[in-house]
Amino acid sequence: PIEKSPRSIITILMYGSRYKDAVTTYLNIIFRATTQTMKLYDNITPDLQTWIETQKVFFVGTAPLSGDGHVNLSPKGHDSLRVLDEKTVCYLDMTGSGNETCAHILENGRITLMWCGFEGPPRILRLYGKGEIVLRNEHDARWKELASNFDSLLPGTRQIIVNHVDRVQTSCGMAVPFMEYTKERTALQT
Repeated sequence: PIEKSPRSIITILMYGSRYKDAVTTYLNIIFRATTQTMKLYDNITPDLQTWIETQKVFFVGTAPLSGDGHVNLSPKGHDSLRVLDEKTVCYLDMTGSGNETCAHILENGRITLMWCGFEGPPRILRLYGKGEIVLRNEHDARWKELASNFDSLLPGTRQIIVNHVDRVQTSCGMAVPFMEYTKERTALQT
């Protein structure tokens, strides 16, 4: 067994290759102790839901089927996302940046939402799934059902995007920098 101390590292480095297996074992022990590997879940766990609800920003990714098309990746903020159940999330989609997410979902249904742990322990969370577009229509039952999950709709809300989640994945997030939240931008709130 390898002693886990700076002295053991120095010994291994001093005596070189004859301790190669020991170096590899030691580094594997250290690596496992300091990183969280990728993990798959069957659904959004209560712990993950709580973590999602504390995040200030998330990213939405979609892509067309054609290799000539552009991948769309959009940051989202404000109080615009809700976890509806362990397999479903939705967010308010607003005007102002084109409508590629909607076009891609209508073409192939694929959508991924991603969060990064900018504060606290490192974590990246991705929710892969099939998207559903619910256009703003005050007389539509589905619109009313989803909109009722929000205290108020942000001005410019044109639709609600639903992600019917079929894969939940976390990974380490060790390369994500610490960033401090200051405040929301107010332009979309008026």
